[in-house]
Amino acid sequence: MKIVISAILLCLTAMQAWAGVAVIVHPANGDAIDKKAIENIYLGKTKSFPGGSQAVPVNIESGPIRETFDSNVLGKSSSQLKSYWSQKVFTGKGTPPKEVASAEEVLGLVSSNPNIIGYIDSSQVNGSVKVVAEF
Repeated sequence: MKIVISAILLCLTAMQAWAGVAVIVHPANGDAIDKKAIENIYLGKTKSFPGGSQAVPVNIESGPIRETFDSNVLGKSSSQLKSYWSQKVFTGKGTPPKEVASAEEVLGLVSSNPNIIGYIDSSQVNGSVKVVAEF
């Protein structure tokens, strides 16, 4: 019995490790978005989607999904991002994306506003949002 329980726990852990990060937008947002465009939006280098509509990025405050997004999409660690945004704020050249506490908040914001772009664990995606990229 212990072996069966251990095997089930191992499978669940492995499935969670395979879950990726889904970058999401409102379903009405028709813009095609590549990794570079997502990076530019989240680093404040552009304030619009490729199609020209306003883009408002939202970050999850902390956790494994945030760390995965920062390293795989933005190519920076959390300390590098803090330094990056400190410099931008100090020089008046930008403000960091809004931070929310949970993926549920990201889903709520994205599903209610076509200008917001966010990311969540891909296992949490539902029909209220559109996935534009997975990492």
